[in-house]
Amino acid sequence: MTTNFTTLPPGPLLDRRVLAKAAQQVDDLLAELPAPPARTAAQRDEAASALDRIRTMRADYVEAHAEEIYEELTAGRTRYLRIDELVRAAARAFPGLVPTDEQMAAERSRRQAEKEGREIDQGIFLRGILRASKAGPHLLDAMLRPTPRALDLLPEFAESGLVRMEAVRLERRDGVAHLTLCRDDCLNAEDAQQVDDLETAVDLALLDPSVRVGLVRGGEMSHPRYRGRRVFCAGINLKKLSTGGIPLVDFLLRRELGYLHKIVRGVFTGGSWRSRLIDKPWLAAVDAFAIGGGAQLLLVFDHVVAASDAYFSLPAAKEGIIPGASNFRLTRFTGPRVARQVILGGRRIRADEPDAQLIVDEVVEPEDMDGAIDAALARLDEEAVPANRRMVNLAEESPEEFARYMAEFALQQALRIYGADVIGKVGRFAAGERA
Repeated sequence: MTTNFTTLPPGPLLDRRVLAKAAQQVDDLLAELPAPPARTAAQRDEAASALDRIRTMRADYVEAHAEEIYEELTAGRTRYLRIDELVRAAARAFPGLVPTDEQMAAERSRRQAEKEGREIDQGIFLRGILRASKAGPHLLDAMLRPTPRALDLLPEFAESGLVRMEAVRLERRDGVAHLTLCRDDCLNAEDAQQVDDLETAVDLALLDPSVRVGLVRGGEMSHPRYRGRRVFCAGINLKKLSTGGIPLVDFLLRRELGYLHKIVRGVFTGGSWRSRLIDKPWLAAVDAFAIGGGAQLLLVFDHVVAASDAYFSLPAAKEGIIPGASNFRLTRFTGPRVARQVILGGRRIRADEPDAQLIVDEVVEPEDMDGAIDAALARLDEEAVPANRRMVNLAEESPEEFARYMAEFALQQALRIYGADVIGKVGRFAAGERA
């Protein structure tokens, strides 16, 4: 089967109708082929060639028109659309630019190895938007706004000081928001539910005027290997990734642009002349280990306390994926050599070795954790801390640099989660877990 593609006309103005026609031709071709795992080598080559051509067109289109596209979708930047809302709006307004709701629903029903990889097209689109000088900052602000779920729960939390969610328990005590990771059956391995619950909890902690400091700590586990022990976080849930349950937009990008960025920058409310953001100091307490996404978390906190028997690692490169914004942040903590050892070589750092001091502030015996946490919280509760940590964060991590990193991350991570090596590795992991 040979597909004759419509080509984009030369010149600065690219007609969205031409892109839509070319995209439909590729969709028709893919629909006539067997599902990805059942394709012959020739069919795989044909599909890959067709997808490469249309993705080139999409990348060229969004690069040329990112600002105009964003202006149209957000009514001249008067509407704040989160990334999930933005890609859906783009699918309706610009046919062929990003996958439709129906195409994404079909993708979600398949295991990772059986998908067409349509999230790559979302990555192309979001890379173009985040690169744009006006659209990018506006999208970052949109992702810093409180979620509707948090706004709905805020009156309950303000009154009771307690919200229980599936993955996080949030409790306010003496001006401290205690966020306890409580996925006790899977060692707090991250999935879309945990991202949703964590962003909701971070929003509530930031929005509640009775909260002055935030604390994140793992709860006690029911997992057989760590029963009764606190565990911080085991990183991405590889079983969910294998079965297609780790989405690009609602997990991999949302966690970086949502609650992690809110811990750094604060929640965007429009505010007053003083600040458009509400931000507060944060402390992390690490029991047992902080693996993958757990270790990534530590890089956005103002103070980290770790038990002496804990360890830290970023095995994403071994798994085949990119460890979030760690490639952006870790070097300023550890220097380039250690950062490469951890990210590229999978080095594990124990809390009791000297290099751990580059990542955590205090290492104490497990039985002394509670006392060390209380003392650190008291120090973070000083009046001048919020303003100073705001200026430190601005100096260390400018919004412009963060947007540039996340623009490229949006595409590169999309490509990685569909890499043959990743699919093979997580498939073997999931099979081992089931055995």
